[in-house]
Amino acid sequence: MTVSYTLKVAEARFGGFSGLLLRWRGSIYKLLYKEFLLFIALYALLSITYRLLLTQEQRHVYAQVARYCNRSADLIPLSFVLGFYVTLVVNRWWAQYTSIPLPDQLMCVISASVHGVDQHGRLLRRTLIRYANLASVLVLRSVSTRVLKRFPTMEHVVDAGFMSQEERKKFESLKSDFNKYWIPCVWFTNLAAQARRDGRIRDDIALCLLLEELNKYRAKCSMLFHYDWISIPLVYTQVVTIAVYSYFALSLVGRQFVEPEAGPAKPREPLEPGQEPASTLGDLDMYVPLTTLLQFFFYAGWLKVAEQIINPFGEDDDDFETNQLIDRNLQVSLLSVDDMYQNLPPAEKDLYWDEDSAQPPYTVATAAEALRPSFLGSTFNLRVSDDPEQNVQVDTSPGSARPLPAAQTPLLGHLFAAGAPSPAISLRTFGRVRGAPRTPHLLRLRAEEGGDPEAADRIEEASVGSGDEAGEP
Repeated sequence: MTVSYTLKVAEARFGGFSGLLLRWRGSIYKLLYKEFLLFIALYALLSITYRLLLTQEQRHVYAQVARYCNRSADLIPLSFVLGFYVTLVVNRWWAQYTSIPLPDQLMCVISASVHGVDQHGRLLRRTLIRYANLASVLVLRSVSTRVLKRFPTMEHVVDAGFMSQEERKKFESLKSDFNKYWIPCVWFTNLAAQARRDGRIRDDIALCLLLEELNKYRAKCSMLFHYDWISIPLVYTQVVTIAVYSYFALSLVGRQFVEPEAGPAKPREPLEPGQEPASTLGDLDMYVPLTTLLQFFFYAGWLKVAEQIINPFGEDDDDFETNQLIDRNLQVSLLSVDDMYQNLPPAEKDLYWDEDSAQPPYTVATAAEALRPSFLGSTFNLRVSDDPEQNVQVDTSPGSARPLPAAQTPLLGHLFAAGAPSPAISLRTFGRVRGAPRTPHLLRLRAEEGGDPEAADRIEEASVGSGDEAGEP
């Protein structure tokens, strides 16, 4: 059964997740404790061998090997490989859940489209929805061990009421080397077409809607089957598993507390008055490698999470409750198309019939929420400039005769002059500048470089004339 703790984390509070650490069912402790105890036993065995059974020379050699293994373990990109793999597995796990076929939409369309209060109309609706449930049972039998244990043979499916004996004979008479979960869907389409010919489905639009919902339902059955068929590439799973196991195999040797590495002898410097000699102690010798055990708990636990959810149709604590889904789907769908068909409560005026705006009541525990203003948008309370010139609408079309106002840059305005126009030139307005150019000194400079004094005079006169015209109202 799926472990649900949603209510426990409904509110963020101090130590909210701490209460979840004491659970056993579905926990990381239940998944990992065997591997964890094995790692501790192997580490203790190597530690006892190094401390009690080896000679001094053998200890020296073992210390060199341990330091080499410790350096080599850091070369394995464990976090990257394992993190990417677990992300891929989690996305696949959720996609498989969303691919489980649910008859909710289909049963509503059947109840609205297939008419008739007589026995034949009731038989049509119940048979159509039973075919849809039969298709999901057949595909779940193919992917879920729980469902297969519940319905090990087709006789069990018949005894459960999903299929009649005649339908079983028809089903088994169709020879195919592939999975035949799609056969009830074909029965559904044929029966729906017959209901249209008999007038039970009153128009082609309703029939088209019914078949569209069936195709969505069948597509989920097909996707579920293909998720079971096409797994994550085996080579990737092998690479991740080898990376984790090799990392901690090296850590078993490399994380032992061994004698410190002897460095080259250095001449002892004279001590100043009152100065203490430097300490020659190495790393702290601990019998329990706390950080290594935590690292094993995190990385190996990460791998066990991927191992548990890579196939959520098994019998682990957090695997999908497929048998309960089958029970729920059959019961709800039959109620929808049979007991609830044309079984409506009388239409009455609602409580807010004569009110302009409906306001449902609050309890004392939730009354404070009614005092909060409703959210109207992130810019609703933004203060806009009170300057009327900034709020004047302008025509930005190319043929507009009214010039655009100069863009204002507050920072540059403080540096040059109050209200000075921005030196930035808009590409949109650059080509529409009329009159003389705003840089006559450049033209004057080019004329002087050409050596034609008459041309320079003409340019200067033109610039002065255009300046006078610009000053006119």
